[in-house]
Amino acid sequence: MEITVDGEPVPGVEGQTVAGVLLAAGRKSWRTTRSGAPRGVFCGIGACFDCLLTVNGVPDVRACRRRAADGDEIRTQSRADA
Repeated sequence: MEITVDGEPVPGVEGQTVAGVLLAAGRKSWRTTRSGAPRGVFCGIGACFDCLLTVNGVPDVRACRRRAADGDEIRTQSRADA
């Protein structure tokens, strides 16, 4: 299984969340706040919204709650994008 993150291919394992794929690839953050502070997974259960990103053109998807699917196109986002 492979997803694309900001145009870069990232391998994953079936059943992983998008956050799991990103963490396994060594990415600890993929979003920034208005002040530029990095954000990634904080709670890991979909309660905090720190892991938001765009999946297949749909913004504000919680990476910790969405299972990655082969061919997903992921874009990181900042608060300015929202």
